[in-house]
Amino acid sequence: MTAHVEDPTGTEPVHGRGGALGLAGLSIGALGIVYGDIGTSPLYAFRETFEGHELEVTRDGVLGGCSLAFWALILIITIKYLLVLMRADQKGEGGIMALRSLLPSGQGGRTMVVFLAAGIFGTAMLYGDGMITPAISVLAAVEGLNVATSSTENLIIPIALTILVGLFLLQRRGTAGIARVFGPIMLVWFFTLAMLGVNQVLRTPDVLAAVNPIYAIRFFGEYGWHGFWSLGSIFLVVTGGEALYADMGHFGRRPIRISWFTLVLPALVLNYFGQGALLLADPEAIRQPFFLLAPDWAIWPLVLLATTATVVASQALISGAFSLTTQAMQSDFLPRVKVQHTSESQMGQVYVPIVNWLLMLSCIGLVLGFRSSSNLAAAYGVAVTISMTITTTLLMGVAMHRWRWPRWVTLLFGLPLLGIDLAFVGSQLVKIPKGGWVALVIGIGQFVLMTTWNTGRRILAQSIHRGETPIGTFLADLDTDEVHRVHGTAVFLFKERGSAPPALLVNVTHNRVLHERVLLLSIITEPVSHVLGPDRCTVNPLGEGLWEVVLRFGYRDEPNVPEALRTLPGDLAGLDLESITYFLGRESIVAAPKPNMSPWRERLFVLQTRTAASAGRFFHLPADRVFEVGTTVEI
Repeated sequence: MTAHVEDPTGTEPVHGRGGALGLAGLSIGALGIVYGDIGTSPLYAFRETFEGHELEVTRDGVLGGCSLAFWALILIITIKYLLVLMRADQKGEGGIMALRSLLPSGQGGRTMVVFLAAGIFGTAMLYGDGMITPAISVLAAVEGLNVATSSTENLIIPIALTILVGLFLLQRRGTAGIARVFGPIMLVWFFTLAMLGVNQVLRTPDVLAAVNPIYAIRFFGEYGWHGFWSLGSIFLVVTGGEALYADMGHFGRRPIRISWFTLVLPALVLNYFGQGALLLADPEAIRQPFFLLAPDWAIWPLVLLATTATVVASQALISGAFSLTTQAMQSDFLPRVKVQHTSESQMGQVYVPIVNWLLMLSCIGLVLGFRSSSNLAAAYGVAVTISMTITTTLLMGVAMHRWRWPRWVTLLFGLPLLGIDLAFVGSQLVKIPKGGWVALVIGIGQFVLMTTWNTGRRILAQSIHRGETPIGTFLADLDTDEVHRVHGTAVFLFKERGSAPPALLVNVTHNRVLHERVLLLSIITEPVSHVLGPDRCTVNPLGEGLWEVVLRFGYRDEPNVPEALRTLPGDLAGLDLESITYFLGRESIVAAPKPNMSPWRERLFVLQTRTAASAGRFFHLPADRVFEVGTTVEI
């Protein structure tokens, strides 16, 4: 089957357009899901640029900081993500997994292997972002209480932990109901950002000079190397870029771009410039420049609104971690785990219990360990800068190998963006001993888990392949007089097409029984987001009541085998699902005399195999009609 890949200049994916009102609704919805992360960065980004690096608040420093923030939003978010990367989609889906899937995996030699490995590492690093973002966002919002009164200082951490725990406890109920109010809440939030900023800009209009990029250059002249290291905090203004690209499939390019250009970008720029104007007038305001934009009477409502906005931002990243996990499982980079679908109409809304509880424990540990958003800022950004750099690298690979851009055009376009990304990565190095190592450990650990599982599964398949029997040989040796045919349908799940599943061989050899109708079912995850229509299944009759059936799913599809079997064509149309018995193989793995992996990775793979959820549950097979047949395999 040929994977369907949307052209880089392709059309907008269908999302139930309903004219201007439908487009407006999608644009408002995008505010809640797509822009939650980047929309809460004003809470801490500007403060950390100065206080986090002990920079003196000077006129050139403030104008330089505003200029850097402005041009980061223009170059990285507007040009790189909104205008270019969103053209690199997989049937309307975005994110590193989608971008990686656009690269041809079967060609390109070592360069392509590096591209593909980089994609996996970038995906792994996003888990670190998913752990740190809820912790730093909620902490930064609750810390606004210190501006209103000092009596709440000892309550900051308990309040933040209570909010985080409550957020994770609600995940099992799904996001469908909450999502309906996400957009309006963020609409109010971005309007508030703009109004707070406008008030200060009108008082000190000199700050508007920061639009001139010369002030960004003067920033480094003002602070030297300290200014370069502070780029690690300036980067916090664009940390939602990867989430923005990953969530593209929920709304489509056009609504996301409309939201950005009409509201999000103006609100963010006005707020950052407003904080700059405040600092020009009162350098002491650097302790909490965001909350000090508001009059005293508005502090408490602003803290409440900011906390609500950070919950929305955290929800988007938590849901993203769930989706990322299901995509990785579908692509065979993570073991199967329990997945619950929380919406009858939206298959992308899932809840992954083990990921939810691990994220909750990680957030609690980060809050208790770092104890303030300023300390957490040292850990934040390292993972995202690496992911953004990898995204730029993969985009250059897609431009050359998929879009067939000339090499010089790709380099002319990509190298400046890559240079910006690498500058941000370099500025993060100072953060590593102060907490940035946490994000690196999370990302590297996840990368090891993903590559070990993928490598182990490939070696396991090769081991099974060496001992398999071709289906033609099985049929030729089948003695129909010796084998008793029983009523009903048997489905044998086995990935290797053209071969007799071990469970089938055991059943015939030892039990001398064969169902009157036998389906040899292979399930393939294509490197595309969705597989629909006639591409979903193919049927090949083998004779003697046997059929070879191939079901294809995209990495964002729900692999519901019984539902897919309802759509089989030809002689298998209208199968009675109640009469089907499913046979699964369960492999017991032992070390070969000459292991194909290092011993520690082999032990890790065995542990992953033992903790993986059953294939029956993953493929939605009815538990009372599943038989598992065990075999021992050396790897």
